[in-house]
Amino acid sequence: MSAELMRRAIALALENVRTARGGPFAALVAKHGSVIGEGANSVTAMNDPTAHAEVVAIRAACRALGTFQLTDCELYTTCEPWRTQASTMRSFTKSCAARRNRAVFL
Repeated sequence: MSAELMRRAIALALENVRTARGGPFAALVAKHGSVIGEGANSVTAMNDPTAHAEVVAIRAACRALGTFQLTDCELYTTCEPWRTQASTMRSFTKSCAARRNRAVFL
């Protein structure tokens, strides 16, 4: 786990609250220590029930890499996921042995 990446996720969550876009929930996806996707909870701001921080970050990472396969990536999130996000995170880490993915949360 990278303390620096977790601090970045926490900073995103705090900014989300300061700007009144949503709750104190944020996530980021890193590959080899570099951030490739970030997201904060924007369910109410976007009127999108799927716009949870983890989902937003994973979508951004997939766009950045041009693929849905997030091989060798780590997901950092500021909160233990609800059931809906847990399903997304299971999909992210499902191929953990083959693709060496990892999810980290506070």
